Amino acid sequence: MSRRCEITGKGVLSGNNVSHANNKTRRRFLPNLQETSMLSDTLGADVKMRLCTRAIRTVEKNGGIDAFLLGTPNSRLPVEALVVKRRIMKAAGKKTAAA
Repeated sequence: MSRRCEITGKGVLSGNNVSHANNKTRRRFLPNLQETSMLSDTLGADVKMRLCTRAIRTVEKNGGIDAFLLGTPNSRLPVEALVVKRRIMKAAGKKTAAA
C-alpha cells in the first residue's frame, strides 16, 4: 500500500533535519493518512478510502463523497478516485432510469 492520498494525490516528501550545529541529515515527511469509510448516498454503502486529513475535511465541506467526486473534474482526480466516481455515476444513472 503506497503512502499516497487517494483523492489529492499527496505523498511522501523529503528534506533535511538541521541540527543546532547545522548538520544536515535526510528525513521523510509522511502525509497524515487515515483509513476512512465514507457513506455514499447514491451507492447506499460505505466507500473505503485511504485519505489525508485535509482531503477528509474537503470532502465533508463539499457535502459528502458523492457531491465532491461529481463536482470535481476528471483531470484533477487520481485513478482510484475515478473508479469510485464511475461507480457513483453508474448507480445514479440506474436510479434515474428506474424512476
